[in-house]
Amino acid sequence: HVKIIDLSTERLSELEATYGVHNIEYIQSKEASIADALSVSDLVIGAVYVIGKEAPKIVTEGMLDSMTPGSVMVDISIDQGGCFETSRPTNHDEPTFVQNGVVHYCVTNMPGAVPLTATHALNKATLPFVLDLANKGINQALKDDEHLFNGLNIQGGKVVHPAVKEALLG
Repeated sequence: HVKIIDLSTERLSELEATYGVHNIEYIQSKEASIADALSVSDLVIGAVYVIGKEAPKIVTEGMLDSMTPGSVMVDISIDQGGCFETSRPTNHDEPTFVQNGVVHYCVTNMPGAVPLTATHALNKATLPFVLDLANKGINQALKDDEHLFNGLNIQGGKVVHPAVKEALLG
């Protein structure tokens, strides 16, 4: 049984339309719903990302007390500071630690464990953008693709992305 928790009801609806409801529960993210899910979970994967900012701590240390000893928490957000209050960066040589009876896996740069596969995936994801930039030029490529434009952080030597600007310049 899988529980997917997200702030966005729109995203939850999209996921439900794609994957259905068989063995999947879609839950609006609130402190109480997170705590309830933790109390019955054997594996928790935290994947929180806020553009240009540190990941918010969505699981507090106190919430771990309701978890079954030996449960596992994987913090995919560790490169952005982690989304569990108890997370601390680990590495591939010593990937886990136990706190409050819960196993934590907080390896930074997780794709580094499979470098060739990670490189192929990154190339596949970025090549269309690179080709557009090469064939259309920067201005036209940005104008034609809202996703490329939304990913623009610096232009003309100035930080232009609002969240990155706030994180770096205050």
